[in-house]
Amino acid sequence: MAGPRYPSLFQVNTRVRLSELSAALRRPATLDDVPDAELDRLAADGFDLVWLLGVWQTGEAARRVSASNEGWRAEYHRVLPDFRESDVCGSCFAIRDYRVHADFGGDAALARLRGRLRERGLRLILDFVPNHMAPDHPWVAEHPDWFVAGNEELLARQPQNYARAATRAGGRVLAYGRDPYFDGWPDTFQLNYGDPGLQEAMLGELKRIATQCDGVRCDMAMLVLPEVFERTWGIRSAPFWPRATATVKADIPGFLFMAEVYWDLEWTLQQQGFDYAYDKRLYDRLEHGHARPVREHFFAGLDFQDRLARFLENHDEPRAASTFAPDVHRAAAVLTFFSPGLRFFHQGQREGRRVRIPVHLGRGPVETPDAGLSAFYGGLLECLKDPAFRDGQWQLLDCRPAWDGNPTCDDFVAFSWTGPGDRRRLVVVNYSGHRSQCYVAMPWGDLAGRHWYLTDRLGPDAYDRSGDDLAARGLYLDLRAWGTHVFTVSCPD
Repeated sequence: MAGPRYPSLFQVNTRVRLSELSAALRRPATLDDVPDAELDRLAADGFDLVWLLGVWQTGEAARRVSASNEGWRAEYHRVLPDFRESDVCGSCFAIRDYRVHADFGGDAALARLRGRLRERGLRLILDFVPNHMAPDHPWVAEHPDWFVAGNEELLARQPQNYARAATRAGGRVLAYGRDPYFDGWPDTFQLNYGDPGLQEAMLGELKRIATQCDGVRCDMAMLVLPEVFERTWGIRSAPFWPRATATVKADIPGFLFMAEVYWDLEWTLQQQGFDYAYDKRLYDRLEHGHARPVREHFFAGLDFQDRLARFLENHDEPRAASTFAPDVHRAAAVLTFFSPGLRFFHQGQREGRRVRIPVHLGRGPVETPDAGLSAFYGGLLECLKDPAFRDGQWQLLDCRPAWDGNPTCDDFVAFSWTGPGDRRRLVVVNYSGHRSQCYVAMPWGDLAGRHWYLTDRLGPDAYDRSGDDLAARGLYLDLRAWGTHVFTVSCPD
């Protein structure tokens, strides 16, 4: 299924959504109960990809850990004032089996939902968690050597990173899954990529998953890179990702790999076969609230930027509506989603939900939608359906001083899009807390001698400008704090 150069993805927390449907239906809901109207809306909003977070079978062992961890329990009570023990389902990243959860209708229900998505031109993305497994995954008992081993001394010194496990070969001390900068995740055991048998088994799981979907989002994908794995565990390993991505894509051309990745390893994973890598750096720079680092972030080549996943929130990050003030939120969204790459939206973002739901919970709080943000995102998604933004050519633009001694041009970030049929679009943001002025250097060489109309797609502004002036000096703008424009640039001649 061919797609646009710059697609849009919608992330669904499967457990939470089915919990909402169960409440409405007054019975347990499965994937078969996801309404056609909901899928119709996703297609109508211009989405290309739907990521169903957490469809795989989890188990009782991880749920018990989630229910007993005091730090996590404090968060549950904060998120759910009416918290009940039954709300704890265990982390969807503590996988016991790569089969669709029985409570969700199993593999057959997923296949039917995938068929309904395909009828609407939507592709399905599922999770692949390469770093760890649930404590009651069958491999723990049957293949303990596929996990990183500890010993009694390590268990005594680092009880936050090791635990005893029962295996068919007797009791073992195994490491919790973790990254090198934090304590272990006590509801998981760490897979050992130094063992060739484990790598072969994980490739087999990935190949089977690939028959059920159109792409995978790979959790903490950088943790199995040989240099990271050895730094964390002192164990040498062969590269996994180049072989895994090449093998799956050879079997299923067009299959998509998206990496959750940090620590400036985005390019590394792109070179190892990933179609997209998380762009956490842009998110962090937007959160800091200064235009120059954001603008400089866009200096990178399109060979890199085209393969970044741009987001303002996801299940790991705080809700955007709780992180950014309303005007800043809108400005950050324009910069995020009108830049090149994959546009990544999260369930509840459009409605302005403010509470991040832990992955250990199967239910979220009831929140009143933010009508203003909903209207803003409705307009933004409508804009993103424009072929100029989906398949056009992007260019970062210079912003020059409006007059000598005025430094506020440094507060602007501007880019153009030129799409099929001579579609011309101009995106400008004053990413600062004060009014700013500049001249935006226009990218098109045929402006002179004609009259041009600039109409803001996200606001009421419309301008009539001389092409001679635009060509000579650029477009003069005087924008309020956190102000934005998404202009259609047209000439009636």
